[in-house]
Amino acid sequence: MKKKVLHLLVFTSFFAFAQNDVSLDYYLPDNVSYDPDIPTPKEIIGHEVGEWHVTHDKLVMYMNILAEKSDRITIENRGKTYEGRPLLLLTVTSPQNHQNLEKIRQDHIALTESGSNSLNTNEMPIVVYQGFSIHGNEASGSNATLAYAYHLAAAQGPEMAEKLNDMIILLDPCLNPDGLQRFAYWANVHRSQNLNPDPNEREYHEIWPGGRTNHYWFDMNRDWLPVQLPESRARIETFHKWLPNILTDHHEMGTNSTFFFQPGEPSRVHPLTPKINQELTAEIGSYHAKALDRIGSLYYSEENFDDYYYGKGSTFPDVNGSIGILFEQSSSRGHIQESENGILTFPFTIRNQFTTALSTIEAAENMRSKILDYQRKYYADVKNEGVRSKTKGYVFGDGKDAVRAWHLAEILNRHKIDFHELADDVTIKGKQYKKGHAYVVPTEQKNPRLLKAMFEKRTTFIDSLFYDVSAWTFPLSFNLDYTEVTSLVNAGEEITDFKPIIGSISGESNYAYLFEWHGYYTPKALNEIVQKGLRAKVAKSPFTLEGKKYDYGTIMVPVQNQVLDSQALHQFLEQVAQKAQIQITAVNTGLTKGIDLGSNDFDPIKKQKVGILVGDGVRSYDAGEIWHLFDTRYDMKITKIDTRYFKNVDLGKYTDLIIPSGWNSQILNKEGAEKIKAWVKSGGTVIGYRNVANWFKKNEFMKLEMKEDTLVAKDISYDQKQDYLGAQVTGGAIFEAKLDRSHPVGYGYASDRISLFRNTNIYLKPAKNSYDNPIQYTNNPLQSGYISEENAELIKNSVPFKIKRLGKGRVILFTDNTNFRAFWYGTNKLLMNAIFFGQMM
Repeated sequence: MKKKVLHLLVFTSFFAFAQNDVSLDYYLPDNVSYDPDIPTPKEIIGHEVGEWHVTHDKLVMYMNILAEKSDRITIENRGKTYEGRPLLLLTVTSPQNHQNLEKIRQDHIALTESGSNSLNTNEMPIVVYQGFSIHGNEASGSNATLAYAYHLAAAQGPEMAEKLNDMIILLDPCLNPDGLQRFAYWANVHRSQNLNPDPNEREYHEIWPGGRTNHYWFDMNRDWLPVQLPESRARIETFHKWLPNILTDHHEMGTNSTFFFQPGEPSRVHPLTPKINQELTAEIGSYHAKALDRIGSLYYSEENFDDYYYGKGSTFPDVNGSIGILFEQSSSRGHIQESENGILTFPFTIRNQFTTALSTIEAAENMRSKILDYQRKYYADVKNEGVRSKTKGYVFGDGKDAVRAWHLAEILNRHKIDFHELADDVTIKGKQYKKGHAYVVPTEQKNPRLLKAMFEKRTTFIDSLFYDVSAWTFPLSFNLDYTEVTSLVNAGEEITDFKPIIGSISGESNYAYLFEWHGYYTPKALNEIVQKGLRAKVAKSPFTLEGKKYDYGTIMVPVQNQVLDSQALHQFLEQVAQKAQIQITAVNTGLTKGIDLGSNDFDPIKKQKVGILVGDGVRSYDAGEIWHLFDTRYDMKITKIDTRYFKNVDLGKYTDLIIPSGWNSQILNKEGAEKIKAWVKSGGTVIGYRNVANWFKKNEFMKLEMKEDTLVAKDISYDQKQDYLGAQVTGGAIFEAKLDRSHPVGYGYASDRISLFRNTNIYLKPAKNSYDNPIQYTNNPLQSGYISEENAELIKNSVPFKIKRLGKGRVILFTDNTNFRAFWYGTNKLLMNAIFFGQMM
């Protein structure tokens, strides 16, 4: 059992200090001399560290100057954010190591390969990746990198020289440039000359959506495993290029907290993480404790935070033979603020981040051989696990949509997981897989645990509390068929040159063109078609034409009476097919087996103009996921309408209004609700998500019968209350539902079963008529993740989707998030069906 030694921190002593000039010496260790030829941060950016919040452009400027002036630092730009900011990485080591850097990297990677026993870890540098401020408004981390990078570049003496000779530091000064820039602006424009610590000061209350997230309002500390965002893709490429031994992730938490470092809650560690990983984390933690003791800072460990979800920066390394470490510093949320522990200053928060950055590399130096040996043993052990496993691989795919399977393979490719094409069409355990639409992934990988973490279903847990989601099974999130196989007999060639799916058109027609709705990017194609002013219709029934079967939701584009002549139409549709990665078929007759192409069972598609409610009262994550889906996946315009000026907006120009989940049911007042209701009655479609259900019910948009549990605590003591209530939270799990494919909400799905992500406890009773329940949870719906026994009963046969006709319009409700974190490709189509086919429902 580790000892916790806590020292009293006198915050008030920093109040007068913060009102005047901030000194760089405040951060730097004692008895260290610095090279005068290396400029200090203030000499470059014009203010001292912690005096103002550094803007990202100034941070970039200083890091580039250091790389120019110091032979210990090289710098690279690995890409750019959505707003065009560079994603920098500094490589910090001795000049001698820089001259031999690629050989060092190759030797380091060789340590994780077969035959690594010949390598002497006593002679190898350790690799440490240090990342800061992935949440932009947790700014002390990135501000600390100004002083930290200066120290690494300029500190003189044999101790620093030896330290840098023993390690490679990969310094990521800002994991979220767009968010940091947004927050720095907010904090700086509200800074007074006389710093005001009153918590009611506007400086400490950002306006919506705040600086935590990136451009599209994503929490990027949940994207290490899905890698859907450009910032994530840059750092994951670096991670796999180097396989660092330690990765640190510097955050902030509430103002009234102190300082946290991992390990976290012992009972909340993912079972795939080796026990020794946590032991090494605790040993590294002893260095943080000593460093914080020296400066008198309060701290804690082994509480609150967990090591479960592998999509976080502090946990992702743990399933890759590395050691991930989370730091959480109490946040001043500006420059100075009152707290339960006294006056908390921005410089003080920076100092703690700087101090633990130093204690990290001290631990790395002293534990170098031990940690390198751990990494070597990890990869040797997991390789043997893959050999011994009865499961030799996974097959996944979709016979009707090659693109969703391709995007899952894309994630595997980014994580350096090997996979093969399917050799031939095959049926395995009743599931049909089509060559070109499916992949085979061997379990005998370099790191089969990473693959297992992505593909496994897990429904039993030691602890019932989760800091984040309890399930993320990737084939289910993509709604793909997948099967564990005991041999690789169906594996074709290994895919080493991973290329995108190419769309095409079969030929030229003077009659009509058809494409099924199954393809992931069909909404992109349909939107481009109707925005061009072309007529398009959707089939409400299946049919067969020229030997090919067409499913519910097939789109028809007739040739006659269009705004383009037949030749121009063909050329346009050819471009659409290529961009949307779909197959469009030219047909020369309207006579079919089933509904003919002139049938009234083809409904016309209207040009859509969609608005989405954003701003105060709306959950920015949910809104951002929808904005991102429209803007980056489907190239569809969506108008963000803020709640502040909603009352002045003419809704008549919109066909659809999306209301994402809100922080409470008071998303809009009664006046706003009546305005939307009148618009719906005149023909609009309103689409609500998650707890908008309560708002719809309260404002009489639809009658909803909730399934509720009468939970009564028995034999629960007061100190068990929070854990007891926390165990009732469905923080993120995956459930199976039945899907009526003949209903417009089910168009584009090949199976009558669908996997849904759920992180609410909103359970709706089904309608009496079965046809009014096009999506309904099964009687045993849990596929992966945690749900309490009480909620497991409530979810049985409940419905996550409701629709009601109101006047000429429609009210549509999804109780679940169909767009979760951009990697739930499998349910994005549900929203698109509501947009394009809502008036048919």
